[in-house]
Amino acid sequence: MKNRSFPHTGAKTSRLGIGAMSFSNFYGAVSREEVFAILDAARDLGINHIDTASVYGMGGSERHIGAYLAENPQARSFFHIASKGGITDRKDPNRLFNNEAAYLTEQLDNSLERLGVECIDLYYIHRRDPSVPIEEVTETLAGFIKSGKIGGFGFSEISPTSLRAAHAVHPVAALQSEYSLSTRTPELGILQTCADLGTTFVAFSPVGRSLLTDAPHGQEAVQTMPFLANNPRFMEPNLSMNIKAAANFRALAAQMGLTAAGLAIAWCLAKGDHILPIPGTRNLDHFKALVAGANYGLSAEELAAVEAALPMGWINGDRYSDAQWAGPERYA
Repeated sequence: MKNRSFPHTGAKTSRLGIGAMSFSNFYGAVSREEVFAILDAARDLGINHIDTASVYGMGGSERHIGAYLAENPQARSFFHIASKGGITDRKDPNRLFNNEAAYLTEQLDNSLERLGVECIDLYYIHRRDPSVPIEEVTETLAGFIKSGKIGGFGFSEISPTSLRAAHAVHPVAALQSEYSLSTRTPELGILQTCADLGTTFVAFSPVGRSLLTDAPHGQEAVQTMPFLANNPRFMEPNLSMNIKAAANFRALAAQMGLTAAGLAIAWCLAKGDHILPIPGTRNLDHFKALVAGANYGLSAEELAAVEAALPMGWINGDRYSDAQWAGPERYA
């Protein structure tokens, strides 16, 4: 597995990461044994970046990772761990996000405890709180670096202008947003801004929440996952149309000797050296197929073939419902 660097922290990571939302119950129940098996395989295959968050399983994802590190102390020096804070526990429906210094400090300390580490390598603001200026939030995060609690920081789903405002206060190590063949909005400015500032772009849901795999979730499976059941792309008739529309892509992947998910990862990496995709899975075979995609370098001709199979705008339905759009900054 090839490595990449985070220019503003000096950290070296694999060019593929693990999205640890899959280590929670977001897409269905997960066992600690499944989590440990993925982390064992990651070490064997050279995948060292893990991306989790305080809200994944109400701390469950972090606890799974912390338990693994407790049983395998030598793994701490191998893994580059990212986590996120800033989303409230939702007891107050009038305040979904809190970026005040005291709240973020509490969230960070809780994450450190659950993970069982003294320093989190990369810490994100999971969602912007519009009541707190981003410059002020950045100062708080810079203070966490000075205190030794984090190695660097980033933001999730903010606009290019917000990124530049934060970066003017302190270099921003990473910007995280959804990016895949089914969600290409980052190409309208944030990818370019990250490249200009030396900020790593971390792509979550790079396989389209299953739509870019060989076995997309059908209607029956979707109904067991509350987030997808209320997501426009997974509601009928959009779901059936999207599965049908991606048939040529699945066939192309097979012709290239990859799974559809593996090809989706290869495409993502081909779009920029500063891009770090973080697919999530609790299935070992699927994980190995994702790694195979990361190790496959697309030629210019292959890249063109992929984008001909799934041209810009092929997807049916918005990526979020009105309720799910709470928090992310729209900029185009």
